[in-house]
Amino acid sequence: MEDIRQYLDSTYLKTAPQAGLTEDENRNVVRAVVNEAIQEGFKLVMVRPDMVAMACSMITEAGSAVEVGTVIDFPNGDGGLEVKLAEARRAIQDGADDLDFVIDYKAFIAGEKERVEAEVMQCTSLALAHGRVAKWIIEIAALTPEQIKAVCSLIKSVVMTFADVEDYRSIFIKSSTGFYVTEGGLPNGATPEGIKLMLECAAPLPVKAAGGVRNYKEAADMIKLGVKRIGTSSAKAIVDGFTAEPGY
Repeated sequence: MEDIRQYLDSTYLKTAPQAGLTEDENRNVVRAVVNEAIQEGFKLVMVRPDMVAMACSMITEAGSAVEVGTVIDFPNGDGGLEVKLAEARRAIQDGADDLDFVIDYKAFIAGEKERVEAEVMQCTSLALAHGRVAKWIIEIAALTPEQIKAVCSLIKSVVMTFADVEDYRSIFIKSSTGFYVTEGGLPNGATPEGIKLMLECAAPLPVKAAGGVRNYKEAADMIKLGVKRIGTSSAKAIVDGFTAEPGY
């Protein structure tokens, strides 16, 4: 098996209530995920905003090259521009390398194009100004194939109006939060079909596949399609050749 650790964003984004844990127990889970990322040499560990400072401190203390990412306006993306900017500034201050913004996909579906364009421009500009990576989560399970293509095209069009070509590698389009509730047990994360649409319309911006990648073959197949990052809560199982249980 090819070593794919540098494609993996090892992810844990549950709150204590979602995990059925106390705050201290949930913090200990995050510590374990960060330590695992350090030991395995994953590209990045993705945690909730309130865990960023702790994760950065642990990684610095370990002398590790693992990066830290967090989510912004998560998981619904409808908090508004000022909420996104405030959360992003705090994450930057706490040391986050990657900022994964949830796009206001509801506004996009409703045809509020200018609102979405303003978020993409201002939040991406903030990230780039501080040397951070910006990723835009479009929540493909909430979108039709045509909407997936259209929102990718929107993000790309906005980015290309102000970013330099060398910045493109730091501006991703990402498939999913992993928290969207679908009907009838349909996938709520990355699917080969959805990722192909994203790759088709996002280029030259890179794509991150997130949600539902649970074993090495699925991860390797996504990489073959052309994704540059994979967000997964199953990173250790993937590199060890196992299949993780369904569910976040």
